[in-house]
Amino acid sequence: MKSLLKNVGVLFALLLTLTLQSSAENNSSVPQVKNIDSKFILKGKESIDPRTIEKIDTMGKELFVKTGVNVYVYASNRYADKTFNDTKSKIEFIKSFEAKLIKDLKNPYVLLTVSLQDQHVNMLTSDELQDVVDKDTILSGYIIPLLASFDKNSPEAKMSAGLLNGYSAVVESIAKSKGIKVDSTLHGTGRTFAVIWKVFMYLIVILGLLAYFYALWKEKRKSK
Repeated sequence: MKSLLKNVGVLFALLLTLTLQSSAENNSSVPQVKNIDSKFILKGKESIDPRTIEKIDTMGKELFVKTGVNVYVYASNRYADKTFNDTKSKIEFIKSFEAKLIKDLKNPYVLLTVSLQDQHVNMLTSDELQDVVDKDTILSGYIIPLLASFDKNSPEAKMSAGLLNGYSAVVESIAKSKGIKVDSTLHGTGRTFAVIWKVFMYLIVILGLLAYFYALWKEKRKSK
């Protein structure tokens, strides 16, 4: 059983790493030094891989030209250098912080926010897009699996991959609702990772249950 778990773990680790690299277009752990400016990156230029910024800028421009919708990214290591007494005060601060971020954004918009040290990721939209882009689907299906993946990549590399993955999914959702096609998206590559990740988690649960019942069966045999 231990050998089986080990082999399965290695297999999925390889699958996760390969898919992560594909989603992030082979992003490296350390961003290259390039002067890339994009109006869609409100913050995070220093932490996001330049190739991710370029791809986001390309998708963002194409979507804006075709629909008038802006999709922004705000990525930070930490929202504020302060200590919170409890989770409630931390959540209240983050809500207030994000409310200030969207205050000056022109409708219609979508904003993806990530704070690595705060372990926070969110998506905010203008009213007219709330029924167009599903927050839970974008976060749990496209971004969080990459941020939570277990591999040798740095948190910044995972953030770059997750944002690229989520950004593409947002753009595709908006384009679909408008009945248009945005040629620069990842076209479902990121969803493949999400499916693999879910299969991996289900398999871990199943193997855990099998190991538990095997241990019970073995203990029962000993007691006879």
